[in-house]
Amino acid sequence: MSPAPDLAARVRRAALLEGDFVLSSGKRSPFYVDKYLFSTEPDLLRDIAAELSETLPGGIDRLAGVELGAVPLVVATALRTGLPYVIVRKAAKEYGGSAGRAVEGVIEDGEKVVLLEDVVSTGTQAVRAARELVGLGVDVVKVVAVLDRRDEPGGKLEEFPFVSLLKMHELGVGKRD
Repeated sequence: MSPAPDLAARVRRAALLEGDFVLSSGKRSPFYVDKYLFSTEPDLLRDIAAELSETLPGGIDRLAGVELGAVPLVVATALRTGLPYVIVRKAAKEYGGSAGRAVEGVIEDGEKVVLLEDVVSTGTQAVRAARELVGLGVDVVKVVAVLDRRDEPGGKLEEFPFVSLLKMHELGVGKRD
């Protein structure tokens, strides 16, 4: 499955910044894709959700999204597919009725879940979230990102089946795989 031909160009126009940036991995980069710039544009978000929906295998019970960046993606995809979703926190909530929970929403032991992520630089956050779900008795059948900006495939993400809609070279920067 490859995304709509203009999706890469639209994401590039909306969210690719050039300059000197420090990534979450600690590496420096002359490019940064600001996920909030593509996920806060309704038309672009709708089309990204349509593409994410196409990557979902049959038989899944629920979607999951990593806070904060993947929340608009998982909501839009859930609205498109009718699948329920949960939000995986980066740290357990320490107050209120859901104190101690790292996953917000209802999730059942044995469910098949696809985890959605926005931009993957190393895969650390996606793998941490997927492991959190597995710890709850969930089968994470796939991790799907909008953009894979890793320099090399593999690494931490090999623990789970992984696909992305786009790679940096499709935005016109970086090297081809």
